Amino acid sequence: MIEKHIILEDIDPVVFYGVGNAHLQMIKSLYPKLRIVARDNIIRVLGDEEEMASFEENVEKMRRHVLKYNNINDEDILDIIKGRQTKEEGVKGVIVYNISGKPIKCKSENQQKLVDAFENNDMIFATGPAGTGKTYLSIALAVRALKEKAIRKIILSRPAVEAGEKLGFLPGDMKDKIDPYLQPLYDALEDMLPAVKLQDMMEKNIIQIAPLAFMRGRTLSDAVVILDEAQNTTTAQLRMFLTRMGWNTKMVITGDMTQIDLPRGQRSGLAESLDILKNVEGIGFVSLGQKDIVRHKLVTRIVNAYESHDKDLAKSQETTRENS
Repeated sequence: MIEKHIILEDIDPVVFYGVGNAHLQMIKSLYPKLRIVARDNIIRVLGDEEEMASFEENVEKMRRHVLKYNNINDEDILDIIKGRQTKEEGVKGVIVYNISGKPIKCKSENQQKLVDAFENNDMIFATGPAGTGKTYLSIALAVRALKEKAIRKIILSRPAVEAGEKLGFLPGDMKDKIDPYLQPLYDALEDMLPAVKLQDMMEKNIIQIAPLAFMRGRTLSDAVVILDEAQNTTTAQLRMFLTRMGWNTKMVITGDMTQIDLPRGQRSGLAESLDILKNVEGIGFVSLGQKDIVRHKLVTRIVNAYESHDKDLAKSQETTRENS
């Protein structure tokens, strides 16, 4: 008889044990020769060495399943213990699974181009209108890299530009003023990582979310670094950000050139960078469009209406200049 302690690392033990410890009870029933006691993220096992080896191997497979899919059910447990492929493992093209176990996959050709560019380049510029999945897919790719231990941290940033609202008049301290600008990044992460795990990662600085100004002076290594809303950066800001890149780091810069909130006359740093860096080896460029919009169908119609209006306005201004 031997005793072992197995630690469930990187996962929420509540998901592993199941509601009312239902999964744990099932595992116990499948290993009747072992005495199994679980507390927090530690499983204490007492029993025969050969049976223990099988149990330890399968618990590790179950732990990896929960880490990858954010979920596990009775059927999955049985499949793993019987040495069969689980239903989720048969699904192809999945980037990660959300907290409900739903697969996050590309929904258009250009979204797939973004995934391919991420795999083949260390720096990627992804541009396109609202709702095309630029930020969401980029964060999903970052979460996958973190889960696979290809990197050690995720760093997410946005420029805190006042879009018609004065930052100084918002209530609270600086964090309270800045957080509303960063909320879309929190939303995406909360969809992909269990709340307890996300909180733990943020407390340990494994996941960092900060305004662009906070990047100055840093060297960002062993990370996926995402700069969102980059159309609202100045040339100097974006140049500063791009030169923060360290070893084993991927950078994703996303932006929508139709939603620039910079002061009038101030050129977007993103627009300039797209032109300056277009021939630099190792940088990928992906342009998403109306057909890639994955939000409510009205978003596509709204984008179309505004683009049509902008074209008519530009044509009208050109005619006025020609006649003057």
